[in-house]
Amino acid sequence: MNLVSLCNLNHGFVPNKSTDLFVKPRFTSFHSRGYVITRLPLFYSKARKNLNAKTSKNLRVGPIFLKSYEDTAKVYQEEEIPKAKLIWRAIKLPIYSVALIPLTVGASLAYLETGLFLARRYVTLILSSILIITWLNLSNDVYDFDTGADKNKKESVVNLVGSRGGALAAAITSLVLGVSGLVWTSLLASNIRAILLLASAILCGYVYQCPPFRLSYQGLGEPLCFAAFGPFATTAFYLLLGSSSEMRHLPLSSRVFSSSLLVGFTTSLILFCSHFHQVDGDLAVGKFSPLVRLGTERGAFVVKWTIRLLYSMLLFFGLTKILPLPCTLMCFLTLPVGNWVSSYVEKHHKENEKIFMAKYYCVRLHALFGAALSLGFVIAR
Repeated sequence: MNLVSLCNLNHGFVPNKSTDLFVKPRFTSFHSRGYVITRLPLFYSKARKNLNAKTSKNLRVGPIFLKSYEDTAKVYQEEEIPKAKLIWRAIKLPIYSVALIPLTVGASLAYLETGLFLARRYVTLILSSILIITWLNLSNDVYDFDTGADKNKKESVVNLVGSRGGALAAAITSLVLGVSGLVWTSLLASNIRAILLLASAILCGYVYQCPPFRLSYQGLGEPLCFAAFGPFATTAFYLLLGSSSEMRHLPLSSRVFSSSLLVGFTTSLILFCSHFHQVDGDLAVGKFSPLVRLGTERGAFVVKWTIRLLYSMLLFFGLTKILPLPCTLMCFLTLPVGNWVSSYVEKHHKENEKIFMAKYYCVRLHALFGAALSLGFVIAR
């Protein structure tokens, strides 16, 4: 065995290659920034040959953390992530756009249909939706902690706060408050269809991650996400924000359905891309996400064609006049962002350090596409 582990357990030292350290290393001096290690060959015949070729050269390597010892010493340098950055990742603030976009698209559809914008109801629904998304995020961390999927995920809320019970209690509280706001608004609007649609959306979230179902472990997360945030939530918000004393029952037209399909597509794309850097960890705990089944190369292919399908659907809805012309034109302005996401995933799908950002780039596409769609409905009015 060429590599040796050093006796100091607080710091380890790594050569450029495995032949740089041998059984009897000699330490020539100590510096504040690390040790200086002189390479000595293992066999004197090799030593004479090397010394004739060139003089012995000193190596200076900085200290790194020693993770574990096995048959050979596994010494590697791990980048420390600042705690503030971990907290930001745990909060997942950009992900809350999945609460804002279905609501805003629903509100703009209702405005196109009725000319009404119920601001107080909108605010109540956005706060309730944020609480529901908080429940999804917290409970997802709790149950992934239980299965070991988040064992090495530093930004997991459970790992950060060190309390599974506290995270679960916060998740349940968020769910109760969020559902209360949604039910109150639905009763105020006297719209039973909206209550049923929202209940279906929340049920999708529950069976997605909570025991005993955990359908995300069977690769069904993306279809459930599509249904919850697309047809269910977007349509429900349209009904709630268009219902008034003058008009209790809004029509469920092809325009509403097509808009909800587009929102569902961009939302589920975020979830799909969030698994690229977790393939190994998911496979280890038996979580068979679509990317575990497909692999990252085929997954990148799926992302490219999903984005192409998104804009093809948009073109079809525009040409058939299901969507107003302003909606089609505004949404096509986001095409460069869609192409950028597709190219980024295709280029970096094998690099965990870079592909981690893909889900956030999908969030940008989701937010911009949803905002363009909503603005188009307002202009069409």
